Amino acid sequence: MNLRGFATISYWADDVVAAAAWYTELLGVEPYFERPGPDGVPAYIEFRIGDHEAELGLVSRAFAPPGLPTQPGGAIVYWHVDDLEGTVARLLELGATEYQPITVRGEGFVTAAVVDPFGNLLGVMYNPHYLEQLGQSR
Repeated sequence: MNLRGFATISYWADDVVAAAAWYTELLGVEPYFERPGPDGVPAYIEFRIGDHEAELGLVSRAFAPPGLPTQPGGAIVYWHVDDLEGTVARLLELGATEYQPITVRGEGFVTAAVVDPFGNLLGVMYNPHYLEQLGQSR
């Protein structure tokens, strides 16, 4: 078995349309895919973002797996950013709340995490290895 990269990161929202508007504002790009639910209201909206066009899916909480916690916690996906402090400031300005403050993890590695307005953990990180790998793949 080989894990070759993530296929989609799913964030849950009670109001997928509001979540899509918030992420459009944050990311500066429009979603590229939308699927309506049984009531015709979007139940899934997807963005492609970043250097590898990673998929970020916003899913109606009505379709969440049984027992999915409603409080933030568990795994944190950290997105590489070039300006960690500026990104955290922007996230907070848009209404996210601090979950993990800016934390130095070692020489050159710095992380932070917020909770978006829809209850999802969003991690950001400055990671020199990411930049090295990106340079090798181009």
